[in-house]
Amino acid sequence: MTQLIVRIFKVALLLSLLSVGTYAAAEQLPVHHHAGMAPPTATVAQIGLTERLGEKIPLDLIFRDENDKPVRLGELITGPTIILPVYYKCTNVCNFLQGGLAGILPAVKRKPAEEYRVLSISFDETETPALAAKYKRIYLDAIGAPFPDEGWRFLTGDKGNIHGLTDAIGYRFVRQGEEFIHPVASVVVARDGTIIRYFYGTTFLPKDIALALLEAGEGKVGASIRTVVGYCFSFDPTGKTYVFNLMRVSATVVILCVGAFLLYLILTGRKRKQPSPGNKKP
Repeated sequence: MTQLIVRIFKVALLLSLLSVGTYAAAEQLPVHHHAGMAPPTATVAQIGLTERLGEKIPLDLIFRDENDKPVRLGELITGPTIILPVYYKCTNVCNFLQGGLAGILPAVKRKPAEEYRVLSISFDETETPALAAKYKRIYLDAIGAPFPDEGWRFLTGDKGNIHGLTDAIGYRFVRQGEEFIHPVASVVVARDGTIIRYFYGTTFLPKDIALALLEAGEGKVGASIRTVVGYCFSFDPTGKTYVFNLMRVSATVVILCVGAFLLYLILTGRKRKQPSPGNKKP
């Protein structure tokens, strides 16, 4: 039996080693800095994202909309709402993030402005409502289908209100020159500001968005993919990325395999001890 357990241990370890290639191909990039920028000097505590599922964002924060009018968050978050923290002058992932969402919104079978709303909110306090209006036209056109102006709003604000929001959702970023080092993520909140779900990266699936909006409508907090990613990956402060945690995953695979085998031995051993009805003595 000992030799069999050792064999299972070796097989499990081999499987975990083979899985490195798969996970490495799908490496997660929780923060982004632009090519050509100097290496970031900020600490891990200054950059990244800490999920605040179940907590509420302050709805009394004041921003300026694309028409240069002050608007309170509570006036816009009247139902399930997707919040995209971006800055409009971003030439890379912020464009992909908003463009990725725009591309799948026609497949989300819910009425924008009535059953849900999208908010792009700039975390660059120097950006203007005129710039927000420019990008609103770009992304509404990118949807490729009729979409109400009220369904996707583009906001700018001062530093105090920006950090009031980003702190509430656990979103940490650092300015570096004209650019920012920042997470690539979006947040879904309910009408009372409760944080329901996080999405990571620049691609979306219509069914995932639809489910998150349904959860937000019902006030149900959903788990995000970060739960799994956070377990399988560790943050590398030098590269500002997540790297595959070989030891943790390998140990988990080994423990699960050995545990399952021991449970199998216990259950099959019990069955052998039970005499069959034909062998019972009178």
